Amino acid sequence: MDTKAETKCCCADSCQKYDEIANIIDLYKGKQGSLIQILHLSQQIYGYLPLDLQQFIARSLNKPLSEVSGVVTFYSFFSTKPRGKHTIRVCLGTACYVRGGKRLIERLQSMLDISVGETTKDGKFTFEIARCIGACGLAPAIMIDDTVYKQVSPNKLDSILSKY
Repeated sequence: MDTKAETKCCCADSCQKYDEIANIIDLYKGKQGSLIQILHLSQQIYGYLPLDLQQFIARSLNKPLSEVSGVVTFYSFFSTKPRGKHTIRVCLGTACYVRGGKRLIERLQSMLDISVGETTKDGKFTFEIARCIGACGLAPAIMIDDTVYKQVSPNKLDSILSKY
Protein backbone atom coordinates (compact mmCIF):
# COMPACT_ATOMS: atom_id res chain seq x y z
CA MET A 1 0.00 0.00 0.00
CA ASP A 2 1.35 3.45 -0.88
CA THR A 3 1.18 5.54 2.29
CA LYS A 4 1.13 8.81 0.37
CA ALA A 5 -2.07 7.84 -1.42
CA GLU A 6 -3.86 7.72 1.94
CA THR A 7 -2.84 11.24 2.95
CA LYS A 8 -5.98 13.31 3.46
CA CYS A 9 -5.76 16.77 4.89
CA CYS A 10 -7.43 20.11 4.69
CA CYS A 11 -4.61 22.64 4.43
CA ALA A 12 -1.22 22.89 2.73
CA ASP A 13 0.78 22.91 5.98
CA SER A 14 -1.00 19.81 7.27
CA CYS A 15 -0.60 18.05 3.91
CA GLN A 16 3.13 18.76 3.88
CA LYS A 17 3.47 17.35 7.41
CA TYR A 18 1.46 14.24 6.52
CA ASP A 19 3.66 13.75 3.44
CA GLU A 20 6.78 13.95 5.65
CA ILE A 21 5.25 11.44 8.06
CA ALA A 22 4.31 9.16 5.16
CA ASN A 23 7.96 9.21 4.06
CA ILE A 24 9.04 8.26 7.62
CA ILE A 25 6.50 5.42 7.67
CA ASP A 26 7.71 4.14 4.30
CA LEU A 27 11.29 4.22 5.60
CA TYR A 28 10.51 2.21 8.76
CA LYS A 29 7.61 0.05 7.55
CA GLY A 30 8.23 -3.64 8.11
CA LYS A 31 11.06 -3.13 10.56
CA GLN A 32 10.51 -4.88 13.88
CA GLY A 33 9.80 -2.50 16.78
CA SER A 34 9.64 0.65 14.64
CA LEU A 35 6.33 2.01 15.97
CA ILE A 36 7.86 4.09 18.78
CA GLN A 37 10.41 5.59 16.39
CA ILE A 38 7.69 6.43 13.86
CA LEU A 39 5.55 8.04 16.59
CA HIS A 40 8.53 9.98 17.93
CA LEU A 41 9.43 11.37 14.51
CA SER A 42 5.77 12.04 13.70
CA GLN A 43 5.39 14.08 16.88
CA GLN A 44 8.53 16.05 15.99
CA ILE A 45 7.04 16.86 12.59
CA TYR A 46 3.41 17.47 13.58
CA GLY A 47 3.95 18.75 17.12
CA TYR A 48 1.60 16.23 18.75
CA LEU A 49 -0.30 13.04 17.90
CA PRO A 50 -4.02 13.75 17.42
CA LEU A 51 -6.42 10.86 16.84
CA ASP A 52 -6.62 11.38 13.06
CA LEU A 53 -2.82 11.19 12.80
CA GLN A 54 -2.81 8.03 14.94
CA GLN A 55 -5.42 6.55 12.58
CA PHE A 56 -3.28 7.48 9.58
CA ILE A 57 -0.22 5.81 11.13
CA ALA A 58 -2.22 2.69 12.09
CA ARG A 59 -3.69 2.34 8.58
CA SER A 60 -0.30 2.91 6.98
CA LEU A 61 1.34 0.23 9.13
CA ASN A 62 -1.59 -2.21 8.89
CA LYS A 63 -1.86 -2.15 12.68
CA PRO A 64 -4.99 -1.79 14.81
CA LEU A 65 -5.61 1.75 16.09
CA SER A 66 -5.71 0.30 19.62
CA GLU A 67 -2.04 -0.71 19.32
CA VAL A 68 -0.91 2.72 18.12
CA SER A 69 -3.11 4.56 20.61
CA GLY A 70 -1.99 2.25 23.40
CA VAL A 71 1.66 3.19 22.81
CA VAL A 72 0.83 6.90 22.55
CA THR A 73 -1.10 6.93 25.82
CA PHE A 74 1.34 4.67 27.69
CA TYR A 75 4.45 6.80 27.22
CA SER A 76 4.34 10.25 28.83
CA PHE A 77 6.65 11.58 26.13
CA PHE A 78 3.84 11.48 23.58
CA SER A 79 1.13 14.12 23.54
CA THR A 80 -2.34 13.97 22.00
CA LYS A 81 -2.87 17.74 22.44
CA PRO A 82 -0.96 20.69 20.99
CA ARG A 83 2.05 21.57 23.11
CA GLY A 84 3.45 24.94 24.01
CA LYS A 85 6.55 26.46 22.50
CA HIS A 86 8.34 25.76 25.80
CA THR A 87 7.86 22.88 28.24
CA ILE A 88 8.16 23.56 31.95
CA ARG A 89 8.83 20.48 34.09
CA VAL A 90 8.83 20.72 37.87
CA CYS A 91 10.81 17.93 39.48
CA LEU A 92 8.94 16.01 42.15
CA GLY A 93 11.64 13.50 42.97
CA THR A 94 12.12 12.99 46.70
CA ALA A 95 14.69 15.75 47.23
CA CYS A 96 12.77 18.31 45.17
CA TYR A 97 9.47 17.40 46.77
CA VAL A 98 10.88 17.72 50.31
CA ARG A 99 12.57 21.03 49.49
CA GLY A 100 9.50 22.76 48.05
CA GLY A 101 8.57 21.29 44.67
CA LYS A 102 4.87 21.34 45.56
CA ARG A 103 5.02 25.10 46.24
CA LEU A 104 6.58 25.62 42.80
CA ILE A 105 3.69 23.75 41.21
CA GLU A 106 1.11 25.83 43.06
CA ARG A 107 2.85 29.09 42.10
CA LEU A 108 3.20 28.10 38.43
CA GLN A 109 -0.45 27.06 38.25
CA SER A 110 -1.38 30.49 39.56
CA MET A 111 1.03 32.38 37.30
CA LEU A 112 0.17 30.48 34.11
CA ASP A 113 -3.54 29.97 34.91
CA ILE A 114 -3.33 26.30 33.91
CA SER A 115 -3.12 22.93 35.63
CA VAL A 116 -0.43 20.30 35.28
CA GLY A 117 -0.62 18.70 31.84
CA GLU A 118 -2.12 21.76 30.17
CA THR A 119 -0.83 24.38 27.75
CA THR A 120 -1.30 28.13 28.16
CA LYS A 121 -3.90 29.79 25.95
CA ASP A 122 -1.19 31.72 24.10
CA GLY A 123 0.61 28.45 23.31
CA LYS A 124 3.78 29.59 25.04
CA PHE A 125 4.10 26.99 27.82
CA THR A 126 3.14 23.39 28.49
CA PHE A 127 3.33 22.53 32.21
CA GLU A 128 4.37 19.05 33.36
CA ILE A 129 5.69 17.12 36.34
CA ALA A 130 8.92 15.14 36.21
CA ARG A 131 9.56 12.33 38.66
CA CYS A 132 13.30 13.09 38.74
CA ILE A 133 15.52 15.23 36.54
CA GLY A 134 18.76 14.09 38.15
CA ALA A 135 19.51 17.34 39.95
CA CYS A 136 18.89 16.14 43.52
CA GLY A 137 21.74 18.16 45.01
CA LEU A 138 20.24 21.31 43.45
CA ALA A 139 16.70 20.80 44.72
CA PRO A 140 14.15 22.05 44.15
CA ALA A 141 14.77 22.13 40.43
CA ILE A 142 12.76 22.81 37.30
CA MET A 143 13.52 22.35 33.64
CA ILE A 144 12.37 24.59 30.85
CA ASP A 145 13.03 22.79 27.60
CA ASP A 146 16.58 21.49 28.13
CA THR A 147 17.70 24.07 30.71
CA VAL A 148 17.78 23.10 34.40
CA TYR A 149 17.18 25.77 37.03
CA LYS A 150 18.49 24.91 40.48
CA GLN A 151 17.39 25.87 43.97
CA VAL A 152 14.25 27.51 42.64
CA SER A 153 11.90 29.29 45.00
CA PRO A 154 8.42 30.55 44.12
CA ASN A 155 9.87 34.09 44.18
CA LYS A 156 12.41 33.23 41.44
CA LEU A 157 9.80 31.98 38.98
CA ASP A 158 8.85 35.43 37.60
CA SER A 159 12.49 36.13 36.74
CA ILE A 160 13.00 32.69 35.18
CA LEU A 161 9.84 32.82 33.03
CA SER A 162 10.59 36.37 31.86
CA LYS A 163 13.48 34.90 29.82
CA TYR A 164 10.93 33.12 27.66
